[in-house]
Amino acid sequence: MRVRLKGINTVKAKLASGKTETYYYHRASGKRLAGKPGTAAFIASIAEAEQSIAGRSAGTLAGILRDFQQTAKWRKLAPSTQKEYARVFKFWEDKYGTVGAKALADKNFRKRVLAWHDEFSAEKAREADNRVTVLARVLSWAAKDGDLSKNILDGFERAYTSDRSDKIWLPEHVDAFMSVADSEMQLAMVLALHTGQRQADIRKLAWSQYDGQTITLRQGKTGAHVRVPCTKALKATLDAIPRRGALILLTKTEKAFQKRYFAECWDVTYRLAGLKINVDEKTGREEHDLHFHDIRGTTVTMLFEAGCTVAEVASITGHTLRRAQEILDRYLSRTSTMAVNAIAKLEGTLAAQKQP
Repeated sequence: MRVRLKGINTVKAKLASGKTETYYYHRASGKRLAGKPGTAAFIASIAEAEQSIAGRSAGTLAGILRDFQQTAKWRKLAPSTQKEYARVFKFWEDKYGTVGAKALADKNFRKRVLAWHDEFSAEKAREADNRVTVLARVLSWAAKDGDLSKNILDGFERAYTSDRSDKIWLPEHVDAFMSVADSEMQLAMVLALHTGQRQADIRKLAWSQYDGQTITLRQGKTGAHVRVPCTKALKATLDAIPRRGALILLTKTEKAFQKRYFAECWDVTYRLAGLKINVDEKTGREEHDLHFHDIRGTTVTMLFEAGCTVAEVASITGHTLRRAQEILDRYLSRTSTMAVNAIAKLEGTLAAQKQP
C-alpha cells in the first residue's frame, strides 16, 4: 500500500545502471532527506530540515504563523478549524511570508492587506473577510504574547454583511421538507430541531450519548459540554427507530455521513421541497434562503416547550439570553405544533418502511 508522506516530495530517478532509485525531499526547505521512511536517519533529517526553516523564518510572518501552531490556543481549536486556518496560513505565507515583524506593525502593511481585501471582496466577500480575519487573529496573539509590537489589522471593516436574525424554519418550511425527505433526512431534521446542535455534532451523535431522557455531548466547535433534555417527540423518535450502528444518524448503507455527502442529500431534499433559493446577481451563485444552521432558532421554542428556562435554552443553543427571549416572543405561537407534525411524518415513513 502506498503511503503519502505529508510535506515530503518523492522523486524517482533511473540510474545509469538501469536501476530505479527513490529520493525524498523536504518540501518546505528543499533539502534532500537521508535514509528511507521510518528509519532513524530519515526522521533525524526531517527534524534538521524543520529546524533550518524555523531559523530562516524567525522574525517573519511565516515564523509567526508556525509559532502560533505550537500554542495551546491552536490546540484548543477544533480539527476542522485547524484545517481551515492552515489553508488560510498557506495563502498569507505565500504572499507575505518573508515580511519581518517590524514591517508587520507598520501602517503600510495594513494598506497592502486591505487593498488586496478590497479587490478580492468584489467577487468573494466572505472569503476575503475570512482570510483577513484569520490573519488578524494570529497577529493579535503575536502582539499580546509574541514579538509583534501591535496588531495593525485590528478593527478592519468587513465587506460581507448578513443579518440572519429573522431567519427561522417555520412549520410550513418543516412540513414541506419532511413531506419529500427520506428517512435519513427526516431523522436529521428531527435531531436538528430538537437538540439545536450544529450539523457536525449531529452527524457524530452516538447512541451511547442518549440515556433515554437526555443527550449529552461535547460541542466540536466550542468544546462546551452540553446536556440536551429530549422533547417528547425526540424521545419517541429515538426509542422507535432501529439501532443500525454506533451512530444515531447513518446513511442507507449504514455508514457515517461525511460533510459533503450530507450537504448533497440536504440540498436535494431542500430543492424537492420547493423551498426558496436565492441567486447572487453578480456571480449567479445559488444559495438556500434557509440554512441548516437557521434551524437553531426554531429549536429555542422546542426546548422551551420541553420545560427549559430561557437561560437553559441559551446554554444549549449558544444564543444570548436576549436573542433567545426575542425568538420565543416572536415565534412560539407559530411553532407550538411543529414537534407533533415533524414526529408524525417521521413515524409514518418508518412505518411504511417496515411493511413487506
